[in-house]
Amino acid sequence: MSTVGQTKRMRPAAIEAMKGTRPIVSLTAYTTPIARLLDPHCDLLLVGDSLGMVLYGMETTVGVTLDMMIAHGQGVMRGVKHACVIVDLPFGSYQESKEQAFRNAARILKETGCDGVKLEGGEEMADTIAFLTARGVPVFGHVGLMPQQVNATGGYRSLGRSDKEADKIRRDAKAVADAGAFAVVVEGTIEPLAREITASISIPTIGIGASPACDGQILVSDDMLGLFNDFKPRFVKHFAELAPVISKAAETYAEEVKARTFPGPEHTFQPKK
Repeated sequence: MSTVGQTKRMRPAAIEAMKGTRPIVSLTAYTTPIARLLDPHCDLLLVGDSLGMVLYGMETTVGVTLDMMIAHGQGVMRGVKHACVIVDLPFGSYQESKEQAFRNAARILKETGCDGVKLEGGEEMADTIAFLTARGVPVFGHVGLMPQQVNATGGYRSLGRSDKEADKIRRDAKAVADAGAFAVVVEGTIEPLAREITASISIPTIGIGASPACDGQILVSDDMLGLFNDFKPRFVKHFAELAPVISKAAETYAEEVKARTFPGPEHTFQPKK
């Protein structure tokens, strides 16, 4: 059996096996250079449809296309040697039918070489998750606040405060786990509920705006780096403030170009003597 092309990267089964061990470290990535920088420190990199907002200036993730996800998935895969890489199925690419979901998930896997796909939804998507996993597609679930449904749910807010909301999220998480997902994002969910769900299901929970008791955490990398400043959700922590550094570098560059101090002699080519 040939071993050409095999790597020691994390795989979905390895992520699932981390349930109850040390916390799983996850971030989003959209490009090769950023993937290379994040990869040594992360167990899982998500090529998230959040790229529509942080890279393309969209108001929501709804306008992201399958082609966009594939292009960025390919870029991230070129920069990864260690982390498990999952690519989001964008809005409209999987909700119509199980067969549609499989066709588009298969295309993502084939064209990017990633390890699996993520989709949003609980009970209503359980049959689709089971259909995909039975056909060899690893699925990363997503419950709680679901950005692709923001137009139907009335905006971004924390969920689970009412008994009705909490019960729905509980059922969703259980349905995703029972359907065969290897892990599930729990987003924008009050802390006690996220803690309860983590203890009650068999697969890892990856929190964002949820609970430190989740089996892992994920942030949008541009938020983590202080690059995306249109708004800052309560659950975001800036581990760096790169936006002013980039702005200052551009300002200095512009000043030197205008003053003709850049490029200098060390940056130019001269005829050979």
